[in-house]
Amino acid sequence: MAGPSEQRAGAELSVLRHDEGVRLDPDRLIALYAGLGEAGAERVICRATEELAVRIADMRNFVASGDFAALPRAGELLAKIATQVGMATLSRVAGDVCTCARSRDMAGLAATLARLERIGDRSVTAVWDLQDITI
Repeated sequence: MAGPSEQRAGAELSVLRHDEGVRLDPDRLIALYAGLGEAGAERVICRATEELAVRIADMRNFVASGDFAALPRAGELLAKIATQVGMATLSRVAGDVCTCARSRDMAGLAATLARLERIGDRSVTAVWDLQDITI
């Protein structure tokens, strides 16, 4: 039987890539532009992206401080804001974080919160890219 050092010699290190795409609801963006005009829609999107960043930071801080009761409220608000500006994937992942927080699934919470941060960054970029195309 091989010892631990012999077993590790043939082991390979796997690198996980997080290249998950995001789904946007272009109809929400079109409705924003139609209802508010270009300048108004851009203001709403800017405020929303700033608020999303704050909410994600709040959620990270709630986890660090162990305030799991506050986490679902912040996630629900984040999901609502994301939905308003067409960030469908971000809204769904925020709901997943809330589910993990409510069930006190710490491993799931860590994974979904990390995913929320990645999807948040990609969603903001995707909204601005889509906006550039549709204007």
